[in-house]
Amino acid sequence: MHGLINRSIQCFIRDTYGHDMWETIGRDVGLGADGFEAMLDYDDSLTHAVITSAGELLKCEKTTFLEGLGTYLVSHPSCEAVRRLLRFGGRNFIEFLLSLDDLHDRAKLALPDLDLPRLATVEHASGSFSLFYRWDKPGFASVVLGVVRAMADDYGALVLIELATGEKASGDEESLTVDLLDARFSAGRKFDLAVRPTW
Repeated sequence: MHGLINRSIQCFIRDTYGHDMWETIGRDVGLGADGFEAMLDYDDSLTHAVITSAGELLKCEKTTFLEGLGTYLVSHPSCEAVRRLLRFGGRNFIEFLLSLDDLHDRAKLALPDLDLPRLATVEHASGSFSLFYRWDKPGFASVVLGVVRAMADDYGALVLIELATGEKASGDEESLTVDLLDARFSAGRKFDLAVRPTW
């Protein structure tokens, strides 16, 4: 697993549950004090060990933990770059959802060695979508669910999102159902395409 993904998990645990929690998990899985290096690759088993340890210590299901990670990647101030990348996908939630087909390639432009899942959005009827997810690393569809739910809040949309096929034991395709109930439910979070200087 790419170190940037592992580092995101580490930062999520540290920023959400505290530095002591991360140190406990790091010791539990045999990581050094600094944890993951963002630009190195790690065996997938180490990533799964961190997630398993976190779930046990926090007493939460793996899917709940991963959904929280997805929400963190969009909503935490330290992850503004991820939010900006996603917001460039469209002016509203539907445009964003349809732009997810290109997310894998957009991310590759920034970091060519970063392997992300491939996503494909299918619109069934007005406001009803399926989001298909394919990755050779199983069990991470809940991260996408958290990201999409947080992005709906970011746009001010009211949506119902569910993991349609459940977690699988292989990298087979999984899917989410997304029902847009109200595209303008709230004002959403402020977003500017241009980053303005703070001085």
